[in-house]
Amino acid sequence: MILSTTDTLPDRKITQVLGLCKGCSVRGTHAGSDIIAQMKNKLGGEIHEYTQVFAAAREQAMDRMIEDARRLGADAIVGVRFCATEIGAGVAELMCYGTAVRTANTQDS
Repeated sequence: MILSTTDTLPDRKITQVLGLCKGCSVRGTHAGSDIIAQMKNKLGGEIHEYTQVFAAAREQAMDRMIEDARRLGADAIVGVRFCATEIGAGVAELMCYGTAVRTANTQDS
């Protein structure tokens, strides 16, 4: 599956737009990790506990978006975007979305 944040693909022609594809992951933090993260927040620097949680959420949301695009018959997704929303204390939703398309190699034309 080709993924792109742009609306076009080099050396590819979009032959069919199949529609929106999306994937979502909702994650919470462990209470112990949350306490450590709050302490680090006061001291400054990267909060590795949150970085790990969001990295896993990002991968899961992207995998789900790709599966959604495959169900539509896509071979590429253009206009890929991420959106994160806090939905409760220590709970966040990460959404990944884009436009599922079918493409052809322009060098074959």
